[in-house]
Amino acid sequence: MSQALKIERCDLNIQMNHSNHHTEQFGEDRLIVRRGHPFSITLLLSPDSKEFKAAETRLTFIVETGPLPRKDSDTMVSFSLSESTVDSEWSASANNQAGNRISVSINSSPDAPIGIYSLTVAQEMQKTFLGHFILLFNAWCPRDGVFMDSERKRQEYVLAQHGQVYRGTFKRIKGLPWNFGQFDTGILDICLKILDNNPKFVSDADRDCSARKNPIYVTRVLSAMINSNNDRGVLVGEWGDFTGGAHPGSWIGSGDILRKWAESGPVRYGQCWVFAAVACTVSRALGIPCRVVTNFGSAHDTDANLLIENFYDEDGERMSGGDSVWNFHVWVDSWMTRPDMGEEFSGWQTSDPTPQETSEGIFCCGPASVKAIREGELTKKYDVPFIFAEVNADIVDLVRLSNGEFIKFSGSTTSVGRFISTKAVGTDERRDITHHYKYPEGSTEERQVFEKAKHHNKLQQRGEEPGLHLKIKLADNMSIGSNFEVNAILTNNCMKTKTCSFLFIARAVGYNGKQGESCGFASDKVEVPSGEERHLSLKLEYDSYGGVITSDRLIQLSAITIDKQTIDFHKAEKTIVLDEPDIGIKLLGEAKVDQPVTAHLTLLNSLPEPLQNCSFTIEGLGLTDGKPIGLKVGTVGPKEEAKADIEFRPSSAGPSMLLVNFDSNKLKNIKSFINIFVQQ
Repeated sequence: MSQALKIERCDLNIQMNHSNHHTEQFGEDRLIVRRGHPFSITLLLSPDSKEFKAAETRLTFIVETGPLPRKDSDTMVSFSLSESTVDSEWSASANNQAGNRISVSINSSPDAPIGIYSLTVAQEMQKTFLGHFILLFNAWCPRDGVFMDSERKRQEYVLAQHGQVYRGTFKRIKGLPWNFGQFDTGILDICLKILDNNPKFVSDADRDCSARKNPIYVTRVLSAMINSNNDRGVLVGEWGDFTGGAHPGSWIGSGDILRKWAESGPVRYGQCWVFAAVACTVSRALGIPCRVVTNFGSAHDTDANLLIENFYDEDGERMSGGDSVWNFHVWVDSWMTRPDMGEEFSGWQTSDPTPQETSEGIFCCGPASVKAIREGELTKKYDVPFIFAEVNADIVDLVRLSNGEFIKFSGSTTSVGRFISTKAVGTDERRDITHHYKYPEGSTEERQVFEKAKHHNKLQQRGEEPGLHLKIKLADNMSIGSNFEVNAILTNNCMKTKTCSFLFIARAVGYNGKQGESCGFASDKVEVPSGEERHLSLKLEYDSYGGVITSDRLIQLSAITIDKQTIDFHKAEKTIVLDEPDIGIKLLGEAKVDQPVTAHLTLLNSLPEPLQNCSFTIEGLGLTDGKPIGLKVGTVGPKEEAKADIEFRPSSAGPSMLLVNFDSNKLKNIKSFINIFVQQ
């Protein structure tokens, strides 16, 4: 066995690594790097250590994060020294520098969980701890989900520590300077502490730490944790009485708020711009590109109908409760890919930490693709309907008459979602990004998107997806020998009328999936308006299926729609098993050991034709000598009963089971049982 290297200490080369990883503003007290990009360390060997030779020395590096590091969770990874790095996973390469100094380049996976890591090197039977480092998301790495292909934007949305938060009204927009301070001393630790205080970490730390590889997951956690409604989050929201805390308007930066939270828990008080600014700080600190966005004329749609309904009495007094429109509302956009939805929905994602409505049971909102919001794709994750309403809802004014009837007397389709604003890149000027969220007010596209959104909203409330949908509805009674009807139902959840060929096929099938002969067919050419459905019925008669089904009694139903013009095909499939007739079993007398007892057996012939070669067989543990007892019945006509009395002698006392089988030329292997207790 070769002698191990004697590592005296490890230099983490903090200053050089920070310069290469755009983390120098964090200071130099510890190593902070961004994933998917190599960082270097230097191993200093003792004077009496053996000489390092890459080809002969086996070094294995181990990185671990979280309280329960596991390989299966990607929170513990080991990788050996190699001559070259691998682009997609953790790897290391080394070269021998002067004397006792070994320079090692470590490349992290661009999909690694973010967080605090320990770094250890193992050789032969010993391990040497080399130090800790913090791994962040990397907007400079093309393989990272937060990659942003513009240095000016990376400087603004990741590195800028100061910005503008816009407030006021759409006619008088005023910028509020804000100190995000993501690089201030101790702030990054507090941001990581926020992740460790989220309920998902508390309930399953391993799963939560593993999920931190995904910026979608982290952003959703932050949306919940910046407010304190369901947890010990950062800020308490208040819009009335500010006793016992600071007025939301008194804050000028995120640092004081985060430090107060770290010291003593939820901070009083915040409103939307404070929630958003703190969320921006935490996101940028963790490496997620983020901007603060203000929506003027922001709707709060409580009943998810895309309408803001203002109710008045006959005296013109506004009735309390219901929906509202805020003069302005502030949230954040974060930049990331959306592999869960498709590349077209990547880019800016809206999340809103202000506690307004619950999402999946907790007060959080997003991330929702801005592209999905703009296009009215309300079935996409997360919380697109709520944010769409914030920028697109129509306003309706209604008066309630004395008889309880409501009459519309006013409204607007243009008052909601105006002058959506964020700070411009590289300057303190305001940038209008309304066009990112919606088409121009009054345009044909804007109305079309609104109608599509209403359509999708109905689908979502019913738990349905857009498009054509097929389902097969079965009959209540599908027993062998009977004639019954099944239905294929085609629903058009598209915005336009659909015309297609509609086919419904029934075929015998074995339990192994092997298809047999056809036993039913129906077809039609259908035109289905948006939101409507069409039915295609198929009657399955015993004369058609009786001669082709196997003893498994299985029939496969297939419904198919074909639109050759748009090359659009849909299919629904269901396999049914026909109910078999029941065997009636009755003991004539008590079952006792070595005493004769008779089982009276009956079976109704459900087929419209005679059964031939009918027979019953019984067997069971502890009955007779263990051999089955059979009795032939002969021929049984339609709707007649097959009957048999079979005598047997139980051979042992205690609980047992009487198994019964019926067989014939048409009904085979019909089985049933009863539990019995054999007395001594």
